[in-house]
Amino acid sequence: MEGIRTSGIPARTLIGLALIGFSLSGCGKPAQTPQGQSAPPVTVAQPLAKKVTDWDEYTGRFTAVQSVELRARVSGYLDSIKFTDGQLVEKGQLLFVIDPRPFQATLDKARADLKVEESRRDLAQLDLARATKLLAARAVSQEEYDTRAQTQAQSQASVASAQAAARNAELDLEFTQIRAPFAGRIGDRKIDIGNLVSGGGAATLLATIVTQDPIYFEFDGSEADYLKYVRLASAGTRPSSRDAPNEVFVKLMDETKWSHAGRMNFVDNQLDPNSGTVRGRAVLSNSDFVFQPGMFGRLRLIGSGQYDALLVPDEAIVSDQATKLVMVVGEDGTVTPHPVELGPKIDGLRVIKTGIAGTDKVVISGLTRARPGSKVSPQDGKITAIPDAG
Repeated sequence: MEGIRTSGIPARTLIGLALIGFSLSGCGKPAQTPQGQSAPPVTVAQPLAKKVTDWDEYTGRFTAVQSVELRARVSGYLDSIKFTDGQLVEKGQLLFVIDPRPFQATLDKARADLKVEESRRDLAQLDLARATKLLAARAVSQEEYDTRAQTQAQSQASVASAQAAARNAELDLEFTQIRAPFAGRIGDRKIDIGNLVSGGGAATLLATIVTQDPIYFEFDGSEADYLKYVRLASAGTRPSSRDAPNEVFVKLMDETKWSHAGRMNFVDNQLDPNSGTVRGRAVLSNSDFVFQPGMFGRLRLIGSGQYDALLVPDEAIVSDQATKLVMVVGEDGTVTPHPVELGPKIDGLRVIKTGIAGTDKVVISGLTRARPGSKVSPQDGKITAIPDAG
């Protein structure tokens, strides 16, 4: 086609552009504007120059900061349930009560046994005190004194054993009341009143509690991403998320904007050898309880330092197989295709890494009339960023 500059454009791309020009012409007319006809109008604008930062996106899920399975420490029949399934509970709130009567009886017996042993100890101490005086007066033998001393020592040990038994019985009685170890949302009860609850190693699961605020967001990054972040940290361009709480933004499956802010607070110490990924974790506020453990979401994490970039709308970009192009209008109104390298989408616009200059007039509207090599009538437009576009 006449008027197309071929310098720097591969032959395959030229063929593709010829086909584009043919299809846009409607009937295979030449690319040039026929004599006597005015050049078709198109809207052009210089690329938006802006300092930007790349963001990497990941899919992940929310997890609770704390999670616990409530299980009994003692065995017995469930006497009462003190909560409603799914409600928010406070730390220390009473949730389940196991019939305490057998444990109260055990405690009463342990305390009685303790009193008996304390009485024996007191008697043994008096006997030893008397034997000490008598030994000094040579009224008792050394053997008799030693026997009373040994009896007193044994009584002391018996008291200590009885005290331990009483404390253990007190703990068992206390364990009949299952309380919330932290504030959060409790699930449904796993057992009803009247059932036998097993404690110890094969303890019965009673319910689960998860914290609500704050909440974690966990995701996996590739080995290539991990290496990129290491290089950026080494160069001082971007701090490592291991050492700094880098800012993140999250959106849910029904949202278009990154409206939930958080901070990185953990990167795993090794890569998974099976998947070649490393686990990262961010923490977000959840005061309105929108996020729930297990929910999926999308997270974006700062992926570069700040740099100068040129941005155009996606509508200004055309494709020729794997090659991306923008149409640039020269001073004489001639349309010239420029192969470009695309970057990420930021604020609703596409970053152009290479292929155009900040002074180029890029066709942003009326692209179907901007045939390569043809003349157009450029109308000035403006490229505007849309902050926080999804």
